[in-house]
Amino acid sequence: MTNSKELIKETQHKMDKAQSVLENDLGQMRAGRANASILKPVSVEYYGTQTPLNQVASISIPEPRIMMITPYDKSSLKDIERGILEADLGLNPMNDGDNIRIEVPQLTEERRKEIAKKAKAIGEQSKVAIRNVRRDSMDIVKRNNKNDDINDDEAHELENQIQKLTNNAINGIDKIVKEKQEALMKN
Repeated sequence: MTNSKELIKETQHKMDKAQSVLENDLGQMRAGRANASILKPVSVEYYGTQTPLNQVASISIPEPRIMMITPYDKSSLKDIERGILEADLGLNPMNDGDNIRIEVPQLTEERRKEIAKKAKAIGEQSKVAIRNVRRDSMDIVKRNNKNDDINDDEAHELENQIQKLTNNAINGIDKIVKEKQEALMKN
């Protein structure tokens, strides 16, 4: 039998993890502003090994719509430029011999709506993940109740706690998605 407190703690942990994955995924979405997390998927061929961009260069944001990439090793400039192009992020790197500048283009209204719709879809996937965690936890409670490890009152109380965690997590996801959509639509 799983301890009741451990079950609630584990359920909360899994729901928090689904929320943090959502935040990470939404953070990589372009909102018409320079943001270093846009470049997370970029990997660079560095001495024969695929290496994340942030390990071969520093990324700074000197202006709201400009990213400056300064390689730690100047000989890797071409490889960094190629890595950005191969990541297919819709960004155009400009190599000035010392740094790579990327101007983040202003998003069109249509593109903003498209990205906002994608953000909502990712939010729905997170809600499904949370509901799956709830289902698994509820199954454990029912199994323990059926095996007489916990009585009906304890089972009912655990189910209420799990449902409360689920409601809070789903409300949190809705809030995160709404904030991202608002950020996308303004500018």
